[in-house]
Amino acid sequence: MTTRFRLAAFVALVVVVAGAATAYAVHDRRQYEAVHTRPPSVPTATALPTGPRIVFQHTGLDNHYGMVAMVPLSDPGGPRSFTEQACDRVYASATNQTCLQIQRGVTTSYTMLQLNRDWDVVERDPLPGIPSRTRISHDGSLVADTTFVSGHSYMQVGFSTDTEIRHFGGSSYGNLEKFTLVIDGREVHPLDRNVWGVTFARDDDTFYATVGTGGHTYLVKGSLRARTLTSVRENAECPSLSPDGSHIAYKVNVGHGQTFWTPAVLDLRTGVQTLLTGETRNIDDQMEWLDDHTILYGVPRSDQAGVDDVWALRTTTPDAPPRLLIKDAWSPAVVR
Repeated sequence: MTTRFRLAAFVALVVVVAGAATAYAVHDRRQYEAVHTRPPSVPTATALPTGPRIVFQHTGLDNHYGMVAMVPLSDPGGPRSFTEQACDRVYASATNQTCLQIQRGVTTSYTMLQLNRDWDVVERDPLPGIPSRTRISHDGSLVADTTFVSGHSYMQVGFSTDTEIRHFGGSSYGNLEKFTLVIDGREVHPLDRNVWGVTFARDDDTFYATVGTGGHTYLVKGSLRARTLTSVRENAECPSLSPDGSHIAYKVNVGHGQTFWTPAVLDLRTGVQTLLTGETRNIDDQMEWLDDHTILYGVPRSDQAGVDDVWALRTTTPDAPPRLLIKDAWSPAVVR
């Protein structure tokens, strides 16, 4: 075989491969456009609900994918109204909203939007990493966010988080890693600490969060005024305080040699933890309370990449099975 023949064969192969790649890209693009230009398959409404409601990210494969939607609290499965905001994580109170966004492009950037009651942007803050969690205090005065500075999952070794609490439209308390950390009654100063998953009490000082250090995770109780984080118990992640302030829902790693999260609820008055074993799937989310006896969380669909649904789970019956509450939804926030 001559050098000229080898070169010609190589050029022909390159042409065939390039043509196949181009055809695949065109086909893939056409499929994407066919899916993401169609209208939502769920019932829709035009006016945004102003009373008690559930706010969430719409994950239906249609032209509203990623947009913030909402339904009346009294009709979770009913027609949903859409805002003009696209968020990767969203949370809402009766007076304001927070929206974490990923801006994809030549250079990917991350932003937190603080929005007023009418969904107008009040503050736009750059984020140092991939959006993960966000919460607002009951009166809307405090906003928390968690981002991954490196890594994409709590299951990855070596991940790093950045978690801040800010006054709405104002100053920040800084990275919570700088707060004094007390574990089992002893002040410690580990270099590998990470903080994530804030939930607020009603006094605008107390909050709960997760601290990870030394291969362990802890539910911690925080104080903004004292700038402290104090451990409550081990093996608890992404807490969420109930509306009446009596219970905290979180996920517990029940895997043996691997990570598998099950929802649990801690009674703050008795210190008794209850595993909610009726949920048998791996739940990687920060729960939200529908009421004082029901939690909500998102679950990715196993047969449709990028599509999630919001499920509800009773906390008073540990073996009660979950029920589908809102299809094509993620990141629920209950506004009472």
